Amino acid sequence: MLVVDDDPTVAEVVTGYLERAGFAVDRAADGPEALRLAAGSPPALVVLDLMLPGMDGLEVCRRLRDSGPVPVIMLTARGDEDDRILGLEIGADDYVTKPFSPRELVLRVESVLRRGRAGQGRPAGPQLRSAGITLDPAARRVTKDGRALSLTLREFDLLAHLMRHPGRAIDREQLMHDVWGWEFGDLSTVTVHVRRLRAKIEDDPASPRLIRTVWGVGYRFDVPARLPARLPADES
Repeated sequence: MLVVDDDPTVAEVVTGYLERAGFAVDRAADGPEALRLAAGSPPALVVLDLMLPGMDGLEVCRRLRDSGPVPVIMLTARGDEDDRILGLEIGADDYVTKPFSPRELVLRVESVLRRGRAGQGRPAGPQLRSAGITLDPAARRVTKDGRALSLTLREFDLLAHLMRHPGRAIDREQLMHDVWGWEFGDLSTVTVHVRRLRAKIEDDPASPRLIRTVWGVGYRFDVPARLPARLPADES
């Protein structure tokens, strides 16, 4: 684990709880140090404070995500809703608001890691194909019209779940349970990830045709209807 927080008390408490849970932990007090440690020894997960001196947590998260799919849990102040949403939009897997229970944070860490291990350990299943999208669960690779898409861990799992249930309206609570493995949490997490996923797979994210909103329910993956073949001119 890598814990990034400029408050030594918070960093010490989080580190202590993670170590008691069996994790080896590195600590960084600012963004540049965090990026240096992550480059030297890529962590299994990063606990990242949003408010850091100099380079803030959002920029650190962006650079971490540019380097690879490392899971990130952000620590945010309770009133920073816009920043929490932005953190999710740039690839954070989860966030915990301050003041927080260190035990809850450990549970969130274990949930993120467990989800990743489950994806690696269980049978991957067949490739999924629809609307020009090919999703390969074994390779964890997605292409659209032959072009590779860069998806985060959660975006990949969300797309795979929706594609495995085409035409079915799934509410956000169920998606949070099935994709995130959470029994409770902020449902805006699902909303933000759907928005990010649409930006990557839809021809027009403002008018989505694949991931549809079912008002009052949740979301549905629609398989576009095939257009009838055109008849030759002499038969039309």
